[in-house]
Amino acid sequence: MSKAGQFRTLLESDQTEFILEAHDGLSAKIVEEAGFKGIWGSGLAMAASMGVRDNNEASWTQVLDVVEFMADATTIPILLDADTGYGNFNNVRRLVAKLEQRGVAAMCLEDKLFPKTNSFIGGDTQPLANIEEFALKIRAAKDSQVDPAFSVVARVEAFIAGWGLDEALKRAHAYREAGADAILIHSKEPDARQITEFIEEWNGASPVAVVPTMYPRTPTEHFQAIGVGIVIWANHMLRASITAMQEAARKIHESRSLMSVESKVAPLAEVFRLQDAAELAAAERRYLPPSGAH
Repeated sequence: MSKAGQFRTLLESDQTEFILEAHDGLSAKIVEEAGFKGIWGSGLAMAASMGVRDNNEASWTQVLDVVEFMADATTIPILLDADTGYGNFNNVRRLVAKLEQRGVAAMCLEDKLFPKTNSFIGGDTQPLANIEEFALKIRAAKDSQVDPAFSVVARVEAFIAGWGLDEALKRAHAYREAGADAILIHSKEPDARQITEFIEEWNGASPVAVVPTMYPRTPTEHFQAIGVGIVIWANHMLRASITAMQEAARKIHESRSLMSVESKVAPLAEVFRLQDAAELAAAERRYLPPSGAH
C-alpha cells in the first residue's frame, strides 16, 4: 500500500490512532522504529531544528527538502504540517505536486494568514483567513492531487484566536464541504473541554484530529471515548532532544571530559545502524572490485 493509502487507512480506522512528531530523517526513523504508524512533520520542530522561528522564516522549499529526507528514511506515512500553504491557492497547488513527488502522504493546512505565527504565541491577536478563500484553497489542493488517497487535513484555529464553538463549527463544515478529508481542531486550553464540545456537535461528519500539547493530562481513554480519529503528539521528539543536548553540553563543558556523558549517550554503533551503514558495506562488496584489483 502506498504511504498515502496507509494514512487514509489511519483516517478511516474505527479506533483512535496515534502519530508522533519528527523533524528530520533521523528522528523520523526513530519514530517508525518505536512502532508508530505515522509521523507528524512538525513545522515548529523543523523550524526550531534550523534555529529559526515558527513564522515561515524557513522557506517552503527548505521544509520540502527536510521532509524528503524524512520520507526517504521511513516506510510509514507523513502528515506534513504545511502551515497556511505558504501562500495562496496557487502556491498550494504546487506544494501538493511536490509532496506527492516525494512520497508524502498528507498535508495539514491551517486557516490563518501568511506568514503564520505559532498558535501558542499571542493566539488571541492572530487574524484568521477568510472562510471562503480558505475553503477554495482546500478545493485547489484536492483538485491538484494525482493520487486519490493523498489527504488534506484542515486545521481550524477558531479556538486559538479566541472565537467560540459556533465559529469553529462554521469553519469546519465549510472546509469539509470544500473537500477536506479530516478536520484538526486545535485548542490552547489546559483541558479538553473545547475539543469535547466540538466533537460532540460535529457528530462524526468527518474524521477529527487533535493535538493535546496544552492539555497533556487528559487521559488517552477520553480521546478514544469521544471518537477522536487521530491524536498527534506534536513536538516531544524535538523537546526531548533539546533537553538531552543541553545536559550533555553542560556536563562536557564543566568536566572537560567526554566520560561525564559517555555512558548516557548512544554509542557510535547505534548511529551507524540508524544510518544503515551495513547496507552500504554490503553494496560495496557487490559493486566495488576487490581491494588491489586492476
